[in-house]
Amino acid sequence: VFELVLRLKQICNFDPRTGESAKLEQIVADMDEVAENNRKAIIFSQWVEPLETLAKALAPFGPLQYHGKIPQRERQPILDRFKTDKNKHVLLMSYGTGSVGLNLQFTNYVFLFDRWWNPAIEDQAINRAHRIGQKETVFVKRFICQNTIEGRIAEVLEKKRQLFEEMLGQNGPPPSLGLNEDEIFGLFNVKPRPKRHS
Repeated sequence: VFELVLRLKQICNFDPRTGESAKLEQIVADMDEVAENNRKAIIFSQWVEPLETLAKALAPFGPLQYHGKIPQRERQPILDRFKTDKNKHVLLMSYGTGSVGLNLQFTNYVFLFDRWWNPAIEDQAINRAHRIGQKETVFVKRFICQNTIEGRIAEVLEKKRQLFEEMLGQNGPPPSLGLNEDEIFGLFNVKPRPKRHS
């Protein structure tokens, strides 16, 4: 079931037969606005492949890539170039590499091309642009295909986030924000098989 969810999530990014993508069309329009205003954007994805496809489509905006396929020694020069080169308007980043320790407060736009399982990871990614020293508004946009698996996941995650905030307000134990097995099967209105006890 987990593999099925992953495949359905990937189809929400790009049609596997035609390569078309409503998300891509929107992100190109958004990047027109970003570049026109001499701003910079970070685009996050769960996978490297969509980032590589986006790099080709966003060539006019000088895309740079920062993900697990990029050797460690090359990563800091990429960030330095993104910060200083006025023609580099977009950084394409995976959640895994972008969730920890980066300070990109010169960025004004954050686009989440697809959703991570755990909104806490998304929040960490968004915080790359919200660091100390950020003097301007940061715009965050999540791309979700409605009436798809993405929409269902977004609903579950939003309910969990609300529960998390309520529990914190009552000083209760924080629940997990990620999807558990029952919730993943529940995306298809299917109950998981009972666990065997030895």
